[in-house]
Amino acid sequence: MAWSRAHVPDQSGRIALVTGASRGIGLETARVLASRGAHVILASRTAERAQDAVSRIGGSAEAVRLDLASLESVRRAAAEVRRRHGRLDLLVNNAGVMFPPYRHTADGFEVHFGVNHLGHFALTGLLLGLLAEVPGSRVVTVASLAHRAGSGGFDATRARSATGWRSVAAYGRSKLANLLFARALQRRLAAAGAGTVSLAAHPGLSPTGLWHGGLPALLRPVAAAGLRWPAQPADAAALPSLRAATDPAVAGGAYLGPAEWFESRGVPVPARSSRASQDVVAQDRLWELSEELTGVRYGFGPAPAGGAAAGVCPVTGVQG
Repeated sequence: MAWSRAHVPDQSGRIALVTGASRGIGLETARVLASRGAHVILASRTAERAQDAVSRIGGSAEAVRLDLASLESVRRAAAEVRRRHGRLDLLVNNAGVMFPPYRHTADGFEVHFGVNHLGHFALTGLLLGLLAEVPGSRVVTVASLAHRAGSGGFDATRARSATGWRSVAAYGRSKLANLLFARALQRRLAAAGAGTVSLAAHPGLSPTGLWHGGLPALLRPVAAAGLRWPAQPADAAALPSLRAATDPAVAGGAYLGPAEWFESRGVPVPARSSRASQDVVAQDRLWELSEELTGVRYGFGPAPAGGAAAGVCPVTGVQG
């Protein structure tokens, strides 16, 4: 049976934080969670947009300012969430940038890698204490079909290099990092016997504002027209994240995406990923580098490679 928003179970009493929740897929994710009874924290770089989104989604919601391009802002946002709440049931790492105007992050990192991966790595580590003691809590990291374009190793020099900052490869590398992180986190959580699980999802293709951020104004209508046929609207593109966050039949380590047209659209099902994203050695190297670059240390010991078995999805019986 095709999974839809109607299958999202009751979320009453749960607290969820969604990054990039002021528009697009993040906003739709937050809207559905709130409609099912969750209290949703909408995290956005612009406080005004986040507050406006709170007023539009209905239900129980609040805003917090979070600029993933600044580790100081990440720390402030995490501290604010910890001050307001003693627990967290869901963390959806949804926000991202793609081909933005040229810049490094406030901490000197290449902007795709700094925002899409390092910002979320730090945020998750700083909030993990609110999740770890909550049975059934989940961390969902939003990756992309573009992770297949990610190549090469991760090191401190490349993390700060502006070479190819606006290329598909730079964006793909950051999305590959998202998948490596989600799987490394699941292995560590499973080894620690934590009540929290880590999953990943990708939205397929959706003509959200992310596609237009770094495009010249004259090319934006062309991009919109090119995406119209294979893409799906934001409410449909949010379904893989929603299923990963709420479907009790999907286990930690799973990776979900749309079912049709080469995973560009359709109902959420287990997705395929590149061989590079399943490399346990690369996962651990990226983890160590991320702790070094962000200064956020999770306190886990080395995760056994066998922990990847926790990524078997009970829906299909295959590894996510």
